[in-house]
Amino acid sequence: MTTRRLVLTRSAAVIGAASAGLLLPQIVRAQSDKLRVGLMLPYTGTFAQLGKAIENGFMMALNEQGGKLGGREIEFFKVDDEANPAKAIENANRLVQRDKVDVLVGTVHSGVQMGIHKVARESGVLNIIPNAGVHMATRAQCAPNVYRASFSNSQPTLALGKPMMDRGHKKAVWITWNYAAGDEAFEGFEKSYTAAGGTIIKKLGLPFPNVEFQALLTEIAALNPDAVACFWAGGGAAKFLRDYAASGLNKNIQLYGSGFLTEGVLQAAGPAAEGVLTTLHYSDSLDTPRNKKFRRDYVNAFKSQPDVYAVQGYDSGLLLLKGANAAQGDLSNKKALYGAMDSAVIDSPRGQWSMSPSHNPIQDMYLRQVENNENKVIGIAGKAVADSGAGCRMA
Repeated sequence: MTTRRLVLTRSAAVIGAASAGLLLPQIVRAQSDKLRVGLMLPYTGTFAQLGKAIENGFMMALNEQGGKLGGREIEFFKVDDEANPAKAIENANRLVQRDKVDVLVGTVHSGVQMGIHKVARESGVLNIIPNAGVHMATRAQCAPNVYRASFSNSQPTLALGKPMMDRGHKKAVWITWNYAAGDEAFEGFEKSYTAAGGTIIKKLGLPFPNVEFQALLTEIAALNPDAVACFWAGGGAAKFLRDYAASGLNKNIQLYGSGFLTEGVLQAAGPAAEGVLTTLHYSDSLDTPRNKKFRRDYVNAFKSQPDVYAVQGYDSGLLLLKGANAAQGDLSNKKALYGAMDSAVIDSPRGQWSMSPSHNPIQDMYLRQVENNENKVIGIAGKAVADSGAGCRMA
């Protein structure tokens, strides 16, 4: 795997050769045969394990086709985005302007994605989003060169309201971080829950990435709702699950969430996650031949269990392969590249999904419950759930 340090060293060597007037034509010719793929993901901080899972899944998809795109070899450039929005534009420009990547795969954090999105729209570089669900990317600021292979932030929670009401939970408290992903997840929850007849008695929040939950848990106890619905992810999700259980709230107030609450954190959360209900476009326990094969292959390759982030990375690779193969490796052939990606039907471990006109997956949402340290599918919460794409006007 090419590390960021190796890539930087290689770039420095090219610049040095240029300044010395030596060997540059040979280097350019050698590199021109390779497609340049930039990975801008969190490799440190609260989302580090998510970034690594996405990279693993992405590499696995490419390796299944001989490690090539449209018959061309690949050179990888990696940047740790640190889940830091303040560095997003600088980091994205590093890949696009300096490393001249043909495609930029990133990222996890919605705030960081906003910076990538600005660079992608201005430069025209192909951007595949393997996680960040920020609405603007496939709504008002949609773009022909920006595709999402994951979800919009409101999609999982668009399927959450009805299952809650079906279980008699008519009054709920909502809690999340005060940032784009949390706000947009609330949009889906508010729409689905109120449409089903539920009442949201209070919204609670914390600044990202604060994980001091005790005061808010005390407030929830005082409000005594039928249920709590939430959006957390990564290390923060694991701590919330542990703190929620430690407070005793899990004994009387059912906890629901967008599925990222229990993705990739069940080991860290331990028994605290037991019984939690979530909605998401994937579950480890999907009983299909496609998912079983994916999971076997992933374990063999990486010696760890895949989660939804690995699936999204994998599907990002499958989507890119669709486009690159149709364009026979020439990513400047936008008609063939985008045409294939627009019409793609991805045979995914999550189940088949297609691309919406605003470049967001149209996909089923599963109702899952944590049982014995596993997200068990107990039903389909929503069929072919689509983001609204509100305000999208493709140029």
